Amino acid sequence: MSLKKGILLIAEPSIIGDRSFNRSVILLTEHNDEGSVGFILNKKLEYDLNDLVPELKQNINVYSGGPVEQDSLYFIHNAPELIDHSVHIDTNLYWGGDFKQVVALLNHGLLQENQIQFFLGYSGWGPHQLADEWHNKNWQIRINDLHMSAIHKTDSAYWRGKMKALGGDYLLWCNAPEDPSFN
Repeated sequence: MSLKKGILLIAEPSIIGDRSFNRSVILLTEHNDEGSVGFILNKKLEYDLNDLVPELKQNINVYSGGPVEQDSLYFIHNAPELIDHSVHIDTNLYWGGDFKQVVALLNHGLLQENQIQFFLGYSGWGPHQLADEWHNKNWQIRINDLHMSAIHKTDSAYWRGKMKALGGDYLLWCNAPEDPSFN
């Protein structure tokens, strides 16, 4: 498998000291000669979307998308027929679009929470930077099995599940504490 938009990047256990990427699973939304962009899927923040967008009538979780532009809101979804200016990622998965439409659709119940996920910030790499990290074995690459018919939300246990699925030496990391010095 190779780096391409739509795949999942699973952080290797060796990324222990990196606060942003330690135990992260990232959806790669763009990958080309100019660089790469993705969103961390499994790091839910402590506040909801309506804390950031008061006109929104629903409480929807917000995730930390990564260390870049953490004061900007991003989203992925599977409703391009409802949201203008969406960018295709892979299969039935899209990135961004008209945010005013999103708020109106959510408030009127025309867009469901399992159709969209919100992030503060994103994960970004310059040209060839992600490829170098992959070759240095900082990431495992897997097919995106998470966003088939719905946008499934994850939590910190999602990375552990991916370690278990990798098997072998990775099984050790399934139950290890986030900070190995606590072991």
